[in-house]
Amino acid sequence: MRFFKETNIQFVKFSKTAITISSVCLLIGLVSIFLINGFNLGIDFTGGTLVQVQFDRETTTGEIRGALTSVNLQNSIIQKSAGINEFMIRIAQENEGENVSSLVTQGLEKINDNVFEIRRTEKVGPKIGQELRRNTIYAIVFAILVIGVYISIRFQFRFAIGAVVALIHDVLFTLGIFSLAHLEISLSTIAAFLTIVGYSLNDTIVLYDRVREDMKSMRFDPIETIINKSINETLSRTIITSLTTFFVVFVLIFATGEVRVFAIAMMIGVVVGTYSSIYVAGPVVIAWQNKFNAKKK
Repeated sequence: MRFFKETNIQFVKFSKTAITISSVCLLIGLVSIFLINGFNLGIDFTGGTLVQVQFDRETTTGEIRGALTSVNLQNSIIQKSAGINEFMIRIAQENEGENVSSLVTQGLEKINDNVFEIRRTEKVGPKIGQELRRNTIYAIVFAILVIGVYISIRFQFRFAIGAVVALIHDVLFTLGIFSLAHLEISLSTIAAFLTIVGYSLNDTIVLYDRVREDMKSMRFDPIETIINKSINETLSRTIITSLTTFFVVFVLIFATGEVRVFAIAMMIGVVVGTYSSIYVAGPVVIAWQNKFNAKKK
């Protein structure tokens, strides 16, 4: 099945413009991360207490916050959960010295005519949070390095450079949007980032595989012509795969809590991953090839 008939879009022609746009977007994201907003880290990384509570009748986050204010827990993060009349209450590490579960119970009892049940309480210490942050960075960096080695073996080193740059681009782009939108980063979000790495890599490898085939039949053509032809040949497959994944993940944004944030990360990743396989992975290979040939001469 082909989404498009044979196309001859000059993608490479606009690669400089696309890379400029990407650079500006990444710069805005990095400024937000390091100078303005930083990251909105969940208790998985900062330490704190998670309380899952279910009420007998319908209630609102405003009522819950008002009740928690009476016990000095007004800065808690309150999210509607997937269950009926169920909420997730996240209390920051600063309250860890107190019996948080008892304080939450004491506060919620002030909501009139609404029986509730504490269904789950989880605590994360600051040391565990620091270890999770460190291990998360290691996991992403290690995944990208292993992918680089794999592509160097399966294809060539220049292709590995293009794939790694595209993956770094996708992760930083998504992190920048999360920082700008002040979306919470939790363990499920990290799972989304690693999924984005795998999804983006899949698109890139499909393109590289076609480039390798075309290089055999077009050995005397410039690398720009070969990559442009390969992008056009894989365009239909790329669009179909991306749209299928996007629509499936789009449905999940109507969920609540961490599932919604996971879906947002995946939606961003699908769009950016498709874009980077065309306008980052390919052009980087071209730039590397031209630089290498120039040195040879």
